[in-house]
Amino acid sequence: MENQAMTGTDHQHSEAVVQAAMWLADQNPAPQPIIPHIRERFGLSALEACEAAALSTKYRILRKAHG
Repeated sequence: MENQAMTGTDHQHSEAVVQAAMWLADQNPAPQPIIPHIRERFGLSALEACEAAALSTKYRILRKAHG
């Protein structure tokens, strides 16, 4: 069996990470710097904030693709 990275539905995000990602996806322009801002606003660790930032990009892409 191949070692696969945990992406998409394979990886469970905490509710705080999902909420931060949804909020960030709605920001135009996004606050800068992003990671410290969402860490403070949502009480996330650095890793969780990075996950939220990456997830927000997926949300933006899906919104553009599906209207």
